[in-house]
Amino acid sequence: MAVLPIMAAAAPFGLAIGTLATQKGLSVPEITIMSATVFAGGSQFVAVELWTSPAALGTLVLATFIVNLRHVLMGAALAPYLRRFGRGQLALALFAMVDETWALSLRRAQTKPLIPLNYFTMAAMLWVTWVSSALAGAALGSAIEDPSVYGFDFALAAIFLTLLAGMWRGAGTALPWAVAAAVAVLVHLTVPGAWSVFCGAIAGGLVGFARGGRRA
Repeated sequence: MAVLPIMAAAAPFGLAIGTLATQKGLSVPEITIMSATVFAGGSQFVAVELWTSPAALGTLVLATFIVNLRHVLMGAALAPYLRRFGRGQLALALFAMVDETWALSLRRAQTKPLIPLNYFTMAAMLWVTWVSSALAGAALGSAIEDPSVYGFDFALAAIFLTLLAGMWRGAGTALPWAVAAAVAVLVHLTVPGAWSVFCGAIAGGLVGFARGGRRA
């Protein structure tokens, strides 16, 4: 039952996304459907943060795409252990592959075979926790006038600080991160809208790519 502590840790983030989404004008059914069908905390926080009325769909799609690029590497790392999965099961497994499911599955696969029953049991428990906590947060959101009082406005920053900590690979990682942060801040101060997210990500990615090319 290694998934139980992770369920407890995920619930507050679900409450936060539900509360923040209602503050942005999303209805309870909309945030519930979004949580059930997207099932990706980081990209949902980005989407809510960038949400406007009417929604800028191109901006939202590009931002969530950038955030979820890490899933390419996650899927590649887990692929050798999914040989017992059929094609339909693989598709469902990819939908359910969040950071927590991936980490638990990879750890289990080091000592025993990873079977669909085990994988989907963990995934289902996390999915139910996420959707129900987001629903609860959305239901309570209208009663909370200022989410910042409870620290909900820091949830997006906390999510990404956690992701960054897991991606740290030593001093060589610092330069792309520093460039991305500097460009994002500069664009945020000079250009209206959410372009700082994209410009920072692209600048950091180009620096990382250039450094990798020189090493090769």
